[in-house]
Amino acid sequence: MDGSDLILPLVIFVAEMCVVTIGTLRIIFVARGHRYIAPVLGFFEILIWLFAMSQIMQNLSDWNCFIAFALGFTLGNYLGILIEKRLALGMAIVRIITHRDATTLIDQLRASDFGVTCVEGIGSRGKVQIVMTVVKRKQLPEIVGLIETHHPGAFYAVDELASASEGVFPAAKKGPGILPLPISKLISFQFARSPLAAMQPGDTRGID
Repeated sequence: MDGSDLILPLVIFVAEMCVVTIGTLRIIFVARGHRYIAPVLGFFEILIWLFAMSQIMQNLSDWNCFIAFALGFTLGNYLGILIEKRLALGMAIVRIITHRDATTLIDQLRASDFGVTCVEGIGSRGKVQIVMTVVKRKQLPEIVGLIETHHPGAFYAVDELASASEGVFPAAKKGPGILPLPISKLISFQFARSPLAAMQPGDTRGID
């Protein structure tokens, strides 16, 4: 097998990787209600998929094409998950439940311009304080850092929100993106250019 025999499998690999990656992003944008960017991604997704499948159907006897297709699908899933975490779209609610006095933590959250609601509750071991704040997902690392610094060992949970309005949200800090410049400009209003969130919605940490 010479180098020319690997060109077609390589093309199929790249095409399928792009298809699955774009498909993952499209599903994210559909879930977030972005009705303009999702159809555009869907157009390119199906266009590249048709090209990849046409090459597969024309070379059914070449097992290298099948392996390349499977590898492209596998890597596309990985890249889709990675990009989704870097985008960190949407809102999340963070709930901190503690038996200890959470005054310092509340003051630090408010000093960082996060909106905070604190209520009294009854837990399995008596009275607790429930501290709640709604933040953008890309701000989760900052929230987690404040909790671990000013109230270490506290129990906290993160849940995703469909939407939120009229809240108190600190200005987002911009950082380097993950996609090439032309793509990042195309959907720059969607991008979260901050480090990977320490926790994703649905996670819980710590026992107070």
